[in-house]
Amino acid sequence: MKARNMYVEYKDLKKNDQIKTNQLLSPVNKTMPTGKLLESPKQGKGLKRTILVWTNGDEIGYFSEAGSVYAPQIRKVFRDGAWLDVINQPEVQMI
Repeated sequence: MKARNMYVEYKDLKKNDQIKTNQLLSPVNKTMPTGKLLESPKQGKGLKRTILVWTNGDEIGYFSEAGSVYAPQIRKVFRDGAWLDVINQPEVQMI
């Protein structure tokens, strides 16, 4: 029996994928909000290091809004009825 992958590569994400990001984590808030990719991470022959997402901030007491996040902040994607880890994001120097 073939084991199912427990991860998705960053390059395989698609526009409108349901995601979980960690850009709003803090010492008080340890829950990752869900959101949606508003664009594909593929750009020409490469991958985008920042990507436009919709974040459901109301899940954790913030406003829901669109904005850019760094690629490594996309932690999980919802596929086949389960949250899978996202791997192999391009490295970025976060400020």
